[in-house]
Amino acid sequence: MDTRKHIEVCFTPGEYDYYKDEYEIVVVIDVLRATSAICAAFAHGVKSIIPVATIEEASEYQAKGFLVGAERKGQIVEGFDFGNSPYSYMKEELKGQDVVLSTTNGTKALDIAKDAEIVVVGSLLNLQCLSEWLEVQDKNVLCLCSGWQDKFNLEDTICAGAICEYLLGSGKFQSDEDSSIAAKYLYLSAKDNYFGYLKSSSHRRRLKNLNLNEDIKYCLTPNQHDVIPILRNGKLVQI
Repeated sequence: MDTRKHIEVCFTPGEYDYYKDEYEIVVVIDVLRATSAICAAFAHGVKSIIPVATIEEASEYQAKGFLVGAERKGQIVEGFDFGNSPYSYMKEELKGQDVVLSTTNGTKALDIAKDAEIVVVGSLLNLQCLSEWLEVQDKNVLCLCSGWQDKFNLEDTICAGAICEYLLGSGKFQSDEDSSIAAKYLYLSAKDNYFGYLKSSSHRRRLKNLNLNEDIKYCLTPNQHDVIPILRNGKLVQI
């Protein structure tokens, strides 16, 4: 009897219904930039992050006195404290704080996956420590790519492919879906130069046009942080 667990990849939140309930762990990935910002926040001392799907919810928290980040289409939403640049979460005044975040894609994916047994945040920034943690959980894993407005994107898929490659290489996991195979081979094509490989990706071009090159470089530089954010009672905290 094959006792290996499954590791699979879902390309967009819109496809999540085809996969849900089969995986105990869902890894939500939004490389550019929500899950990268979340990892950076915990690495720099933020206490917790409350992800919300809508601007209306974000406004309600702001009215209660919370520090709130809100981003839509790559830009800070007017009236909020910051967007989803990782650098926004490195400030001294955020240490020990509960912060609220709403983004175009990443917090939507977190909201969609919230009823899974375990929801964790993945990015290139915490790739190694997250992959090692997943290996020892002995649970089925789904990588949920946030994509761009429910469309496929390269950077999230490559990150998911890296997790697949690691877990399959451990011998403890198997994979059946073509999406997972595609993600793995995209990662193998890109792993020696993420920055160059993603040069033409749609979201990188979108962010470059907004003069966010420093954010891009930061988000595409792997294994900068040993943090694993996990969703507990509606809040992201560090494991």
